[in-house]
Amino acid sequence: MKENARNNLSIAEDIIKKSLQRGCDAAEVYIIGADSISVEAKEGTVDALEVSRDFGIAVKVIKKHRLGFSFTSLPERAEETVNAAVESAEHTCVDKFIDIPEGLPPSDVKVFDSELKDIKEEDVIRNALALEEKALSVDEKVKKVRKAEVSVRRGTTAIVNSRGVNISYESGYISASVSLLAVDAKGDSQMGWDFDIRRRLEDLDIDRIGSLAAERAIELLGSRTITPVRVPVILDPHVSVQFLGILSASLSAEAVQKKRSFLAGKVGMKIISDCIDIIDDGVMPWGIGTRPVDDEGVPTSSRSLVSKGVLAGYIHNTYTAAKAGTSSTGNASRGGFKSMPGVAAANLFISPHDNTDDCRDADGMVKRLSRGILITDVMGVHTANPVSGDFSIGISGIWIEGGERKYPVKEALISGNILDLFKKVEEKGSDLRFYGKTGSPSLLIGDMDISA
Repeated sequence: MKENARNNLSIAEDIIKKSLQRGCDAAEVYIIGADSISVEAKEGTVDALEVSRDFGIAVKVIKKHRLGFSFTSLPERAEETVNAAVESAEHTCVDKFIDIPEGLPPSDVKVFDSELKDIKEEDVIRNALALEEKALSVDEKVKKVRKAEVSVRRGTTAIVNSRGVNISYESGYISASVSLLAVDAKGDSQMGWDFDIRRRLEDLDIDRIGSLAAERAIELLGSRTITPVRVPVILDPHVSVQFLGILSASLSAEAVQKKRSFLAGKVGMKIISDCIDIIDDGVMPWGIGTRPVDDEGVPTSSRSLVSKGVLAGYIHNTYTAAKAGTSSTGNASRGGFKSMPGVAAANLFISPHDNTDDCRDADGMVKRLSRGILITDVMGVHTANPVSGDFSIGISGIWIEGGERKYPVKEALISGNILDLFKKVEEKGSDLRFYGKTGSPSLLIGDMDISA
């Protein structure tokens, strides 16, 4: 991989040279190369095996305040890609905010586990089979594993520009996911799932993933419908993460500038409960969103976006920062080499309660609640309005009475506004869990309207 990294830097430097020779004022090159192995296990055998190799070059040029962009997946077409980028700059509008960052020292982070370098297909297969086996062994009610998948990805990223950015780094991850079906004696069936993704091989707990998926399904067997009610709710960490995802879109300066954010103009204002702190940490040790620089070469960092319920600021890339008259926060993010950098959080999370000895988790909250619902899953989060923050989504979970879990609940609906929901947070747990790049502890929300 180190040899690939050196080759990518050499290609990038040559592209920069050629771009400037063609009269460009500035140029930027983004190169990514990665290999991946993905295995699906089913009924004790390998159901699918995919081995792939990805490579891509993206070229951005600026000529007389006009943007040019092109990309290729073939290194031998690098010069053609330069020509295409330069030519496209002749047909775009003048934009005084288009720029590329100056080179600064990258953040000192670790994002590549050397053990991933040596992992083989047979290792991934073994893990996928073990995941299915564990899920089936938890309880006899688990009748079928619909999908047990383990994937590994390893790659290098190179970013070079004409203003001093010149970096290449290795990164990787291993992920596992499982979905299964549980059936009780009365014929009721419920789906369960769990997922995790880690930078380090040693941090991925296959047994835990299989167990949690089974427990989710079994806990919901025998679910009942309920009549409309107004009660407090507890959000399981994975549910809290999905609600945080709705809020996170409005923390982007790009969304603010495009008038797609319900947080526009609210910096310095209290927007949610004062027990909520939201942090974006691009240098978190071994975080999935951790990297030494963002996708434009700006060093990553950690920053508070919401402190005690008060909005501290937005996240920026180079373009949005120039437009706002500020500096990039190191949050430039690409969906791939075929796209220009947008804005996205690195490792976004709600900070947990710092007392881990006082039942500060969902179970502890249940014991302190006289009546309410523990929401363990939500359906239709993608339908939430990202501009207004309004949502109406299906939920399932556990009815709570007298501090005890009484029975599972199905086919219920929760509606409202994301800011109103977060304003009602009365307690947060110490059980922070990340799902990919987003994390949250359990949250206790004040009275919410639940409809059937």
